[in-house]
Amino acid sequence: QVQLVESGGGMVESGGSLRLSCAAHGLTITNWDMRWFRQAPGKERELVASISTYRGADYTEAVRGRFTISRDTVLNTVSLQMNSLKPEDTAVYYCNAESYNGMYTTHYWGQGTQVTVSS
Repeated sequence: QVQLVESGGGMVESGGSLRLSCAAHGLTITNWDMRWFRQAPGKERELVASISTYRGADYTEAVRGRFTISRDTVLNTVSLQMNSLKPEDTAVYYCNAESYNGMYTTHYWGQGTQVTVSS
C-alpha cells in the first residue's frame, strides 16, 4: 500500500523559511516523478516543483530561486526547502507521485500540510 506522508508545515513571517518533507512508503521515489503542489483558498491546485531521475528539478516561475526540491534516496523522502517566503505562498502543500507506463498515468497524493506566511 502506497502512502505519502508530509511534514514540516507551519506558520512563519514573511521572509522566513520552512522545509517540507514527504516520506514515501510502498514506492521507490527514483522510479516516480515526485512533485509538490499547493492549493490556496479559492484557487486551483498548482504545481510548485518537480524532481525526476530523467528530467531533474523544475519549478514554477513564482518560486524559482526561492524554493529547492531535493530527494534522499536512502530515506526515500522528497523535500522542499522554502526560503524568502511571501504571504502569497500561503496554501496547503501536497506531495504527489506520478508514473506513466505508456498507457496510463498513476497518481498518489499525500494528505497535505498547511503553510501560512504572515505579512
